[in-house]
Amino acid sequence: MSDSVFHLDGDLVHPTALARGPWSPDAQHGGAPAALLARAVERFDGGERMLVVRVTVELIRPVPIAPLRLATHLARPGKKVQLVEASLLVAETGVEVARATGLRMRRGELLLPEGAMPTGVPPAPAAGVVSRPPWADKVAYEAFHTGAIEMRFVRGSFAEPGPATAWIRLRVPLVAGEPTSALARVAAAADFGNGVSWVLSRQDGYRFINPDLTIYLHRHPAGEWVALEATTSPDPHGVGLAESRLYDERGPIGRSVQSLLIERG
Repeated sequence: MSDSVFHLDGDLVHPTALARGPWSPDAQHGGAPAALLARAVERFDGGERMLVVRVTVELIRPVPIAPLRLATHLARPGKKVQLVEASLLVAETGVEVARATGLRMRRGELLLPEGAMPTGVPPAPAAGVVSRPPWADKVAYEAFHTGAIEMRFVRGSFAEPGPATAWIRLRVPLVAGEPTSALARVAAAADFGNGVSWVLSRQDGYRFINPDLTIYLHRHPAGEWVALEATTSPDPHGVGLAESRLYDERGPIGRSVQSLLIERG
């Protein structure tokens, strides 16, 4: 098994087999580039003074299992509010396959009255159970969702449609040779919202692909585990929306949403 999801050589990105997704062994799972782009937004110049409060990822094309280039720049400078943009491009052709916009705000200290912050947390990861999706046997290769992450359901399961709550953590580093930040862990997990709360089965020929992912954080996350309290809403026009409330083991940290392209064939 691979030792990480990516290997980096300067701005050159080498995906491992653990970046692969469920639709094709030649394309990445959305959680892999989402986490890598979140990492780029967070680490960009001056990042230690800022908190990332929103990341919007656009999956423009299938992200290949091939060398990529990572480019990052400051789109809106500021001492209190910044916008950082990051892009992934195919190294050989220069074609952009994914991009992210990150909203960063200055880090400070503020005294809040008791009860001002949201509370509550799902049952702990240790209380969860492992669940395999009904279509798991159709994906026989090493991939992000089968090898790079660990998932434990505390409400619902892959075996049944509908809303579900699951804890997710990365089993391996996102990038070889470095610790994975809590923000990158959130981005890796948040892309699973539409999968854990599926309502249309792949066994019936449905495909529900998210071309985007937006994460809002009201608190900086901590720890390895991220919980998704997820719901999927499909529409007969072939679109849908997946929404997840996000938690770490201390309590609520934010929300994520995904637009869904729904097909059957």
